[in-house]
Amino acid sequence: MKHLNKKSTLLLLLAFVMMFMAACGNGNGTAGSAGDKPAAGGAENKEAPKAGEPVKVVWWHSMSGELGKAVDKLVSDFNASQKNVVVEAVFQGTYDESLNKMKASMDSTSGPALIQVYEIGSRFMIDSKAITPIQTFIDADKYDVSQLEENILNYYTVGGKLNSMPFNTSNPILYYNKDMFKAAGLDPEKPPVTYEEIAEAAKKLTKDGKAGASFAIYGWFMEQFFANQGAELLNNGNGRTSPATESMLGSDAGVKTLTWWKQMIDDKTMLNLGRKTDDTKKAFAAGQIAMTLDSTASLRGIVSAAEGKFQVGTAFLPKPKDAKEGGVIVGGASLYILNNRSEAEQKGAWEFIKFLADPKQQAYWHVNTGYFPITKKAYDEQLVKDNLAKYPQFKTAVDQLHQTKANKATQGAVMGVFPEARQLTEGAIEEVLNGKKTPKEALDGAAKEISSKLAQYNKTVAK
Repeated sequence: MKHLNKKSTLLLLLAFVMMFMAACGNGNGTAGSAGDKPAAGGAENKEAPKAGEPVKVVWWHSMSGELGKAVDKLVSDFNASQKNVVVEAVFQGTYDESLNKMKASMDSTSGPALIQVYEIGSRFMIDSKAITPIQTFIDADKYDVSQLEENILNYYTVGGKLNSMPFNTSNPILYYNKDMFKAAGLDPEKPPVTYEEIAEAAKKLTKDGKAGASFAIYGWFMEQFFANQGAELLNNGNGRTSPATESMLGSDAGVKTLTWWKQMIDDKTMLNLGRKTDDTKKAFAAGQIAMTLDSTASLRGIVSAAEGKFQVGTAFLPKPKDAKEGGVIVGGASLYILNNRSEAEQKGAWEFIKFLADPKQQAYWHVNTGYFPITKKAYDEQLVKDNLAKYPQFKTAVDQLHQTKANKATQGAVMGVFPEARQLTEGAIEEVLNGKKTPKEALDGAAKEISSKLAQYNKTVAK
């Protein structure tokens, strides 16, 4: 970025990425990734609060419905807990819409001090040079990060520093109908854990007009299948040792996964219900399919929808029986502090972030949303203990997170064109499931396009 100032660079990058985002709404409903000094950039244009007045911190978020109510409660509790900072939470639509609005605000002082960004926006937020890394505040405060979940922190740590603070965090698990398992002669307490076992179970579960399984065509699932095999999605250490230049989507991990998936479609033991996870949720709740994949954040809704009809079981994300050590990648979003706001606002945002990470607040957030607590001690809160007693299925998600082997694969890929990469991945899956291409042909084609987009992005960043 030698010939451009920070604002011009940000606008150029945003224009580049948003060009893709406009066509990249995933419709899945899931979340199923700078400079080092505070008050950099345009902070001098922002007036400091008058003596005796609290600092106002504007927080842009993308939590609607019940999630939005939980956000409002956290903000209200923080504002009531002290008198130095007042946080104003402002819903800005989807993650993509919020980033578009951030772009529009960069020429003025109308933007936020704090913004929630989905995990696949991580590389872009770092390249934008618009943030003050959370690591800056951690170091200055000597804040103890050992109280936080390592496998959640890993995703948002790039270049050896934590750039944002995790907020809403989830990963995918297998949901299954215990009653259908019993009827098919399968042990409902021993769910399938490998690709091979899933395929065999699906055959036995497919009868009486009901199918063994259905997985939504969602790029996030493919990313998770890679990580669960210990396979990296991008070169250069998943884009973490240096910016990624090549997609590895067509590697053995991808081909093996899509071959398994397509075979179940051919065997008529799996239904293809398209891209929306809501459609597989509805089919599962109606007892039309016995197994599905979905976010841990959907657990309460899925269990509630099945209440009175059948028992819901949960299991780890499946993987090939010969897979290397791996695990799941966290999804969701994190909180970034923007560096074009005053030092007082940035410090106020940090105080709010610390409040959110407190075990009590994390317990409330977890119980009322289904997202993971990011703080280990939240599990000691009675509220969480009571919730686990009511929803014992969530223990699967916690165990899966804790048993994930930390490596570059499970740390997760980072790239500036992630939204479009997901769309290209979903297109490849569709081509295979619809019988238009072989797994290798489709994945290699998508990988080539993703690599081309990476080259364009990297050139933009290098200017």
